[in-house]
Amino acid sequence: MYNRLDRGHRAISVILGIVTLASVAVLFARDAVPTRFPVRSHDFLAAFALAMIAVAYLVYQLAHRPPIKDFAKAAMLAVAFLFWAANQLWPALPQATLFNDVAIALFVLDVFLVMVGWPATSPDSSFAETFEESRKGR
Repeated sequence: MYNRLDRGHRAISVILGIVTLASVAVLFARDAVPTRFPVRSHDFLAAFALAMIAVAYLVYQLAHRPPIKDFAKAAMLAVAFLFWAANQLWPALPQATLFNDVAIALFVLDVFLVMVGWPATSPDSSFAETFEESRKGR
């Protein structure tokens, strides 16, 4: 079961999330007026946003102290974001395609695990389950 946290315990992950959202806004600004930014800024901004949300999510999970299986699944998702970030940051590396493929595999595995209900201790509020359950109760 997940622990509900007070504002103080959520503060670091929320601050990291806000920084991430701000970096996404800068990324969109770069898309709107690319001439105002350095040449490779898009690669850095995209990678930064992906890496920051991975870190923010791990900090959030650590604060909640979930069961080990839940944390392992969260860590897997964070690693997927980090591989995606590596692909964005270093697209010319020979390993860039591998980084991208590892990210894809981990995202696919994460969604599959949600679909099959693993781990069983996870809250059942992913995707449409909550919506469907609330409709059945009407």
